[in-house]
Amino acid sequence: MPTPDRAWPTTDAHDELALQWQFLRFLRTTAVTKATGTTPAQATDAPLTTSPLMTLLGVIKHLTAVERHWLTRTAGGADLPTLWPPDDDVHDWRLRPGDTPTTVLTAYQAEWALAETAMAPLTADDQALGDPTRTVRWCLTHVIQETARHVGHLDILRELADGTTGE
Repeated sequence: MPTPDRAWPTTDAHDELALQWQFLRFLRTTAVTKATGTTPAQATDAPLTTSPLMTLLGVIKHLTAVERHWLTRTAGGADLPTLWPPDDDVHDWRLRPGDTPTTVLTAYQAEWALAETAMAPLTADDQALGDPTRTVRWCLTHVIQETARHVGHLDILRELADGTTGE
């Protein structure tokens, strides 16, 4: 599977929402890059004994569920099923039979398109369509911080998997 183009956000930014999307796209692509090129064993290994669900693919599955919840459903108001089943706060980290680097990364990238389509008509000041107590700005900023935090985890997991470092 080809890695998406990774572009650093513009430094001459004047449009807040466009800049937020640029940063999220940069972080998304960085996350994909961290898991790309690993073997199935490396991608599913949980090297941190205190975090037995933290694998490269588990983090990507979690980021997919985060985007579905906060961008596609909450901000964009899309009527799609949640990827967070009730009463199971770690379900989205768990790997299932059939989860491979290709299937998990493909699902993550497919969610990007769903999120961006659901949110396309919205401005930063708009109320989230699925939760009017939040703004689009808040939802997008939350996903940026969540993705950035987990890209840091992916950095560590990839280095432990095969020694690969770098952004």
